[in-house]
Amino acid sequence: MNTRKMFPGSIILLFFCLLAGPTLADDQRLLILGDSLSAAYGVPTEKAWVALLRERLDQQGYTGWQVVNASISGETTDGGVRRLPDLLEKHSPAVVVIELGGNDGLRGFPPRVTRDALATMIRRSRESDARVLLVGMQMPPNLGKRYTEAFRAIYPDLAKEYDTALVPFFLKGIYNQQAMMQSDGIHPTASAQPTLLDNVWPHLEPLLAQASSERNATARRSDQ
Repeated sequence: MNTRKMFPGSIILLFFCLLAGPTLADDQRLLILGDSLSAAYGVPTEKAWVALLRERLDQQGYTGWQVVNASISGETTDGGVRRLPDLLEKHSPAVVVIELGGNDGLRGFPPRVTRDALATMIRRSRESDARVLLVGMQMPPNLGKRYTEAFRAIYPDLAKEYDTALVPFFLKGIYNQQAMMQSDGIHPTASAQPTLLDNVWPHLEPLLAQASSERNATARRSDQ
């Protein structure tokens, strides 16, 4: 039987594309570069905010997205700068969430050092064609008013300079709720993880929608 006479070449090509599974529009990566707050420190991994994010992506129809959690407990912005290039090359993320700086502040790093490192990560992510979400952090008042104000200003200043999406304060509604903080006073409990996700989602979802729309448009053009 001559299948080429029965089916035009374009139909045969479409048939094999369908067999091959999802198109490129269904295969996008979200990279999370963070510290212990995103590495599930002290909480079951399946209850951490990143795991809850994976569930929400499915619930909201972002089923083609893969979440790459490259967060490490104790990570500083300097470590993030060193690790990011390899992560970008390996995963080619469409969106990068930068959740770093807290350990810099707790160790007394000069705010300028932290700011420069975060700026470097934003630029490198942008150069790889990724959208960036910067997750803001604040320091406890015992570090002194001058330091805490300078540190807090890092994130909105960078977001304005680079026109980057921003979570104003990752621990909003958590840091001052005793039941939501572990005994060390630094890390959120399992019960706080949904609030962490709720703090991130309104700023992350538009980036996902933009990236998905752009990838789908590219896929449609390539099919024409």
